[in-house]
Amino acid sequence: MGTQTKTRPREDMVPFHQQGFSDVRHTEDWAPDLQKSKAYEQILLDIILGVLPPSARLDELGLAKQYNLGVAGVRDALARLSLEGMVLRRPRSGTIVASIDVQEVQQAYEVRCLLEPQAALLAAQHATRAEIDEILTAFDGAEAAAKRRDFRAIIAMDQKFHRAVAIASHNLSLARIVINLHNKAARYWYYSMTTRPDEDRLEDISNHRIAAKAIAKGDGPAAMKAMLVVMGSKTAD
Repeated sequence: MGTQTKTRPREDMVPFHQQGFSDVRHTEDWAPDLQKSKAYEQILLDIILGVLPPSARLDELGLAKQYNLGVAGVRDALARLSLEGMVLRRPRSGTIVASIDVQEVQQAYEVRCLLEPQAALLAAQHATRAEIDEILTAFDGAEAAAKRRDFRAIIAMDQKFHRAVAIASHNLSLARIVINLHNKAARYWYYSMTTRPDEDRLEDISNHRIAAKAIAKGDGPAAMKAMLVVMGSKTAD
């Protein structure tokens, strides 16, 4: 197999996520400071953590009060989560949290093992300096969070890392699939993570850092290999 050619863009180029793509949405539609973006992130994280458990009914007014956000933003967030399969919207029944399908999670993991190493390879080739910084800093403070068993913080860091790598691939179709599959798999990973020893969590964080450094160096093959290790570290014991 020949050596991969690094094709990193010039530093003066506009970052990919500012060319109309951020977390598989147009930047102007889902900018981080928008109410609906904040609602989306909060609800998604609470679904992953089980704060909003499977089959829980989601009341827009109640969620808006809980997160101190507008009802319109919560409604838009739920619509997006519905498209991503994280919640179910049923006539006359309202919106509920989707159940965890173990077979679907396993299938999602198998697909991620194929796609995420490729995303890491492309990120090593195409990531801008801003995107590299996002990847390198995703797990800042993770060791301290792991030692105090702050799973919410660790999950948020993991979400940030995998989204950043997907976006840095500069492949819209790939990123859409990877981010959606990761959101679904994160629910199961959280449950398994809470039962694992502290040493495993610290090793997992270290594996993410190794992948980040390979991407930052523009080493595609090393990034692919490191991402495979990251994926392997998430399997249940």
